Amino acid sequence: MLSHGCDSTGIRFRDLLQAVLVFPTESFVMPRGLRRLVHLVLFCPLSKGLQSRLPALKVKYLLLVWLGILVASWVLYMQYASYSELCRGHVCHMVICDHYRRGIISGSSCKALCEERSLTLQRCMSTSSTHQVYSGLWKERPVVIKCGLEESLKGDGAPDSLLRQEMTLFDKPTRGTSMDEFREMLHSFLKSTLGEQPSLTTLVGRVITLADVNKDGKVSLAEAKSVWALLQINEFLLMVALQEKEHTPKLLGFCGDLYVTERVGHSSLYRLEIPSYLQALVPEALSSSLNQWLAPAWPRRARITIGLLEFVEEVFHGAYGSFLLCDASSRHVGYNVKYDCKMADLRSVASEAAIRTFLRGRRCETNADCTFGRDCTATCDRLVKQCNTEVVQPNLAKVCVLLQDYLLFGAPPDLRADLEKQLRTCVTLSGLASQMEVHHSLVLNNLKTLLWKTISNTQYS
Repeated sequence: MLSHGCDSTGIRFRDLLQAVLVFPTESFVMPRGLRRLVHLVLFCPLSKGLQSRLPALKVKYLLLVWLGILVASWVLYMQYASYSELCRGHVCHMVICDHYRRGIISGSSCKALCEERSLTLQRCMSTSSTHQVYSGLWKERPVVIKCGLEESLKGDGAPDSLLRQEMTLFDKPTRGTSMDEFREMLHSFLKSTLGEQPSLTTLVGRVITLADVNKDGKVSLAEAKSVWALLQINEFLLMVALQEKEHTPKLLGFCGDLYVTERVGHSSLYRLEIPSYLQALVPEALSSSLNQWLAPAWPRRARITIGLLEFVEEVFHGAYGSFLLCDASSRHVGYNVKYDCKMADLRSVASEAAIRTFLRGRRCETNADCTFGRDCTATCDRLVKQCNTEVVQPNLAKVCVLLQDYLLFGAPPDLRADLEKQLRTCVTLSGLASQMEVHHSLVLNNLKTLLWKTISNTQYS
């Protein structure tokens, strides 16, 4: 009846649809012109030439649709699986608040987290199941909340099992420990971690002040247990040691071994992060091009770079010794809304003293056996089959490798050649003690000066 010159195949489906179009429900009457348009779209979408190939086209389209459904289902499954494995903030909240209510731990954030509920966990940002990271709000202020779970699901996974395993974190100091003994504990621990430094006594005093939550001039057993557990976390120790530094996120509070920091507006140098399960499917060239397209304007990237170079200066021969970047990844370097560099993740930063202790006397066959973290690598003395204690690549060289892609893209033409030359010199820096002092500082200052001269007296300075 409404063929309009179309092929008559599929008559049963058409008859049913025509019945709907010609005899609509009482509540809706479709105009004749609209019925004709719908009929043409549904039944005559292809030209006569294409209609002769319709069966083959149907198969191709069907395969493409099913392939799309399979890929989308796989992505959704992987997203759910990774979320359920990595995001266990509810476990952190349960364990911490249980310990707080039992008087085992204390902290400046405990009341807000467990009683007032003014400190809330929101979006999961974890990349490891043993280190929970969440964005959150504390009295309407954006914050980042971090909490450790020491392989707690390797047991039976029951709540009481989680509590038992977390209890071992808070076993020191023991009841009866005097204040002088606690100070000595702190001093010995900091000396073994940071090395013999003249300012360790000042750092001990800073830790004691931080532990005294109620500001009564005393440190309770719960306060001491909490701050001792936190000092075992490398990032927390660095935040305390570098708290006055501009490019370190501010520590806002803690409860047991959970701690709260200021939120960095952008937690990575690049805005597009490809999930690990999709990296094999997305070409590296494509993700790199997209990140370059999404990156801030070059003068803003130069400002972020200057801040990153200043951080390298801050951790090189600071008041509490030298610190090395053992995973110079773009995911660990962030920046705020003013494009000031902020280190979003300090877990991969380690003291030179701790790395030397790790390497000293370590047996090896190749240089790869002498690696602390991801890329703090020393050489292997193959005659005695032991690691040397000097890391080969210094912080500045690692940062310059990172900056080659980040900074050269979109650089002003009159600056590019000089910038490329300085970055090339920087990348080849050695970590040997004979080169570290003068050469390291000279290269760093030259690079900072070049960038600063370019953006000074502009809106980006």
